[in-house]
Amino acid sequence: MDKAQTLQQLDGEHKKLREAVSGLDNKQLDQTWYDQWSVKQIIAHVLGWEREMTGALERIARGERPTLEGVDYSDSDAWNAKFAHEWGPIQANTVLAAWDQAHVVFAKAAQSVPADRYGTKEDGSPTTVSRLIETTGYGHYQEHLGPILEWRNQQGL
Repeated sequence: MDKAQTLQQLDGEHKKLREAVSGLDNKQLDQTWYDQWSVKQIIAHVLGWEREMTGALERIARGERPTLEGVDYSDSDAWNAKFAHEWGPIQANTVLAAWDQAHVVFAKAAQSVPADRYGTKEDGSPTTVSRLIETTGYGHYQEHLGPILEWRNQQGL
């Protein structure tokens, strides 16, 4: 996908996930159901990844390495737990509002990356930017959309 297609998919999939959590109250957002996680924790970890990867996109746009020296993202489970834990004491509706803001900043950072950094490499694999936006953005939203919709349906929400 080129830059325009990638950004369009990012926006579209974000809207789907945002709509899937809209209308839930704090109690529903805090209910644990997904492998011991709640909707709030799911959104908190999505928010955490967007915040982390906003910096990566900004660095790429400046022609720098995406990851800061000494930072290792290979243990995604630990990062997921960290992000969910950080937002644990915060009201669920506040987490949603923070995610809305983080997404705008993430999308703006993605927009700032030159178009030639999107797409695929000669070997057919995605560029770092395209892979980052998929795994942090639209692919991540898709990963959680189905389970949230299924849970809502089971709960009659």
